[in-house]
Amino acid sequence: MELIFRWFSVAIGFMVAAYFVPGITLTGGFGTALLLAAIWGIVGMVVRPILVILTLPVTILTLGLFIFIINAGLFWWLGDILQDFHVEGFFPALIGSIVLSAVSSLIGFVLKKFRDDE
Repeated sequence: MELIFRWFSVAIGFMVAAYFVPGITLTGGFGTALLLAAIWGIVGMVVRPILVILTLPVTILTLGLFIFIINAGLFWWLGDILQDFHVEGFFPALIGSIVLSAVSSLIGFVLKKFRDDE
């Protein structure tokens, strides 16, 4: 059940990023956002750890800030592989990945609070 909540929160994060960040378009609606969230999860489990290990020296030198660059690159790449999702460039991808993380974390925090209060 928690996986479904997380999946929906990431999909909502993609929709919020597409709505508020200029340069990001999501034309397929919530179904495309759900597909994006699923692919984002798979990419996060398979590709992201490899990139983090390969760029570990740079990540250490930048005190972890290079992780933002990795996330932006993956966000931008998703815009290239899906037809209904488009990212105009690196800076919209960077802002979009930050918005996505913030929104999905906020939704997860709120849902956890409601579950803890019950």
